[in-house]
Amino acid sequence: MKFASLGSGSEGNALLISAASGTTRTTIMLDCGFGIRETERRLARLEMTPQDLSGIVVTHEHQDHIGGVFKFARRHHLPVWLSFGTYQAVRNDCTNATFHLCRDGDRLSIGDLELTPYTVPHDAREPVQYLATDGQTTLGVLTDAGQSTPHLVQVLGGCDALMLECNHDRQMLADSAYPPSLKQRIGGAYGHLSNQTAAEILGAIDQTRLKKVVGAHLSRANNTPDLAHTALCGALMAGQAEIMIACQEDGFGWIELEA
Repeated sequence: MKFASLGSGSEGNALLISAASGTTRTTIMLDCGFGIRETERRLARLEMTPQDLSGIVVTHEHQDHIGGVFKFARRHHLPVWLSFGTYQAVRNDCTNATFHLCRDGDRLSIGDLELTPYTVPHDAREPVQYLATDGQTTLGVLTDAGQSTPHLVQVLGGCDALMLECNHDRQMLADSAYPPSLKQRIGGAYGHLSNQTAAEILGAIDQTRLKKVVGAHLSRANNTPDLAHTALCGALMAGQAEIMIACQEDGFGWIELEA
């Protein structure tokens, strides 16, 4: 199994997850916060075309995650998976699109991949994040959550790779020019993960199989890659995992996972 990002941040998010079995390959896109042409451009950078995709899986209805989903899906005849709460929030955009509903704990079999959505605390109608596996390796994705929960710690334990939100540094957010209401929303229990909370989650999960950790969804104004990297490094139990940081412009290239 392998994964790559088209971009990660408040200006747009999209993650590719891909697995092969024999001569067949399944690639899904997790969220699509970019317009059609921009998504196609970013796919091409990874030597991919829309025809290589098997579907789009959605986490929640905020525009940096779902803004391009249905236009892209209609243009390229792709099915979409989303929670019922997310559907309620964007039902007018679903016209003439093929979509399927999912919820916490469902197992979605899409070609060579199995994805399991799990509930997270975020200020959306029914936000979920996903665990993805090809039966040999497992990727955990956690962005857009305001706090840790026992449920998400349990779900993410034993992953081979983890894409983990490091949205902000608490002191940088406190010192920023953002209005108090926005600071409270970002740093609140249903906002976004700080470097410190991300590190606490990383330290709490079972790291036995963990080989790759990607810090994601960094704020341009309230974080730096160095701060996020340092926080995550401090949470590794034995230092066996490689840490990297995703960016808004380029995301990151393909990361291969081996059993």
